[in-house]
Amino acid sequence: MPLTTQATPTTPTTYWLEHAWLGTHVEPGVAVDVADGRITAVRTGADTPPPGATTLRGLTLPGLANAHSHAFHRALRGTVQVGTGTFWTWREVMYSVADKLTPDSYYALARAVYAEMALAGITCVGEFHYLHHAPGGTRYRDPNAMGEALLAAAADAGVRITLLDTAYLSAGFGAPPNHHQLRFSDGSAESWAQRADALKEGHDRARIGAAIHSVRAVPAAQLATVAEWARGRQAPLHVHLSEQTAENDACRDAHGRTPAQLLSEHGVLGPRTTAVHATHLTGEDIELLGDSRTGVCMCPTTERDLADGIGPAARLQGRGSPLSLGSDSHAVIDLLEEARAMELDERLRTRTRGHWTAAALLRAASADGHAALGWEDAGTLESGALADFTTIALDSVRTAGPLPRLGAETAVFAASAADVRHTIVGGRQIVRDGVHTLLADVPTALAESIAAVRG
Repeated sequence: MPLTTQATPTTPTTYWLEHAWLGTHVEPGVAVDVADGRITAVRTGADTPPPGATTLRGLTLPGLANAHSHAFHRALRGTVQVGTGTFWTWREVMYSVADKLTPDSYYALARAVYAEMALAGITCVGEFHYLHHAPGGTRYRDPNAMGEALLAAAADAGVRITLLDTAYLSAGFGAPPNHHQLRFSDGSAESWAQRADALKEGHDRARIGAAIHSVRAVPAAQLATVAEWARGRQAPLHVHLSEQTAENDACRDAHGRTPAQLLSEHGVLGPRTTAVHATHLTGEDIELLGDSRTGVCMCPTTERDLADGIGPAARLQGRGSPLSLGSDSHAVIDLLEEARAMELDERLRTRTRGHWTAAALLRAASADGHAALGWEDAGTLESGALADFTTIALDSVRTAGPLPRLGAETAVFAASAADVRHTIVGGRQIVRDGVHTLLADVPTALAESIAAVRG
């Protein structure tokens, strides 16, 4: 499992952006100076590239943040589209892939998946990681071998990562883990915390956070242990919340309250917490999340792929919950599609248009996603921010025609991951002209690593 240390560039570099989205508008002719991995100046009115500058033609956006990923789910693409079923039947296929992974095969798969993300303009990923141990629950010699494989994979794919090490202790409200889930469980939240304590970030593009898989997978009495671990480190804390009505019903049966109410009572909610999905909420649940400023990560392509439902994103944001976006099961990896889907799904549900502006959707895909992952200094094109950005072609068959000043609308409502031309992370060009600079043949890497875990 090789690990290439991605040193932050120290030589000052200038990028000339033909068009740049600066948070409120599209600006033509922008020069961005970069040193030591950060933006040192943003100069508008640069009609032509300065001498020695690297030219990025198209529309440059802040790097996109994929706030919710399960890297190994990428091996399910296509396979789970055969036949019919529900989330619960899909889960059985997911277990069959999880059973086959080793640290080495997970590294190879995740590196290819993270490279696919870079090709889609994603510069930071939040990996919701619960596949900790060997089959049967036996610990590897290094108890964090699987997590370290993911950290190495992100480094070698050139993207930032927040490893959200996940507590997963129960098959459901105190029931022991089933034979698949033994790989996920540390036995108790205290044992989880001891193992998580040993995780090392390893390089300047990695951070460690925490996750509670769900209220069904972490007994109520142990929720506070995970929350305190994250609070003590000022680390992000994520949790799957109310993805399925069956989970809500089981929680009411076990505790007489909704999952959101249970999390609130045990100190899990708050500004450093992100609830993932939040699909089936009561009005009181929305108030609890919004009033506590708990973030919400919507994953529309997965939620519709699994027939989960449409979450109340607009009501949540209106109450005070910041929104971020994730590709979750990787039915597709395309943050522009996630942003578009959030708006279009809400249109279908309400039969009205225009719940979010293109600018608001881009913020969810960039600055607010980075904040949810603990990278508050990323996701904007301004001096002092991390030099992470991506460029979308404005001359493809999807994007040709609109005026450049409508670039944000074009990006969100017409473009796709296929239109990404360049991706820069820490001032270093990871994708150039649609080609990954560190992993030249990403499709072959994906095919080979997926075949290895299907075989």
